[in-house]
Amino acid sequence: MLEEIAAQMREGLKNQAFDNTLKFDCGDAGVLVLADGTASTDDRDTDCTVTISADNLSKLLAGDLKPTTALMLGKLKVSGDMGVAMKLGQLLA
Repeated sequence: MLEEIAAQMREGLKNQAFDNTLKFDCGDAGVLVLADGTASTDDRDTDCTVTISADNLSKLLAGDLKPTTALMLGKLKVSGDMGVAMKLGQLLA
């Protein structure tokens, strides 16, 4: 599932500028890392980590789950540079 999401994000990042590093930590399902202008499932240290289930990540990227709502409901947690997380909102728009 995460590899499919990574492939879609790689395509989307071709037309976007994202100069930071961000990791979606989906627990046992794995990780999705945005870095160096691409997306991969290879774990590494990043500026910001968003902890979220793979199911909620799919909903978030599809626009079916708003980032602010997910944060308030505890469906996602952010650690590290909050500014990077805010840039993610612009990428999802």
